Amino acid sequence: MSLWTRLTAWLALIFGLTYFLLPLIGMAEFSLKMRRGVYSLDAYAKVLGDPRFQETFTYSVVMALFTIAFGVLLVVPTAYWVRLKMPWARPYVEFVTLLPLVIPAIVIVFGYIRLYNTSSWLPLTGTAMGTNVLLMFGYATLALPYMYRAVDTGLRTIDVATLTEAAQSLGAGWITVLGRVILPNVLVAVLSGAFLTFAIVIGEFTMAALLNRPAFGPYLQVLGANRAYEPAALSVIAFAITWACMGLIQLATHLSKHTKAPR
Repeated sequence: MSLWTRLTAWLALIFGLTYFLLPLIGMAEFSLKMRRGVYSLDAYAKVLGDPRFQETFTYSVVMALFTIAFGVLLVVPTAYWVRLKMPWARPYVEFVTLLPLVIPAIVIVFGYIRLYNTSSWLPLTGTAMGTNVLLMFGYATLALPYMYRAVDTGLRTIDVATLTEAAQSLGAGWITVLGRVILPNVLVAVLSGAFLTFAIVIGEFTMAALLNRPAFGPYLQVLGANRAYEPAALSVIAFAITWACMGLIQLATHLSKHTKAPR
């Protein structure tokens, strides 16, 4: 690699980091200026002590956990079965899982409201529990491209057919094969999809707002429309949560590489 090529690569990296980090640094600095003339954590203390923050953040965390559980139960058996028994269907399944990337969330949620309103055959929006279930389905739809690809990538790294045949030769049923053979071998991939799902749910606004649910995204929007320093502090917190999820993905991958048994 020539000197000019290395220099160009470093300049591109520095430019990208500057473009990415400067707004974050500015936002973080602004969030510390609530007390005039000095830097302080007043905005963070006010946000973290707000009962609405605690309520909405707890709600979004609980919804994220349910969404992850639902996504794993939906995606892992589907990806496993497609790879083992229906490889011809893989292009079609991949196409379906890509649809949430090209269909806006507002279109999906309006479709939900139209199909499941109080005058429909299944009035899920008529109760808080039904609306929560509908929102969970919406979150799972938004996270489907990331969860499916993470799991599918994990399945590519193992010999699914051989593991299945070995387990069945020992008398294992399909549920045992999935739960005790396949899932442990793709656990890092599942965790990657789970953390991405968590980050999506924490920051999602459109579905929660239109379904009138007390989620973190709508709370951030309302706070931003009425306050100055607190929204900046809340954005820093949300960004830190997202990057913590990315860090956990990297940690899980690193630990997996170092705990695999030698061949």
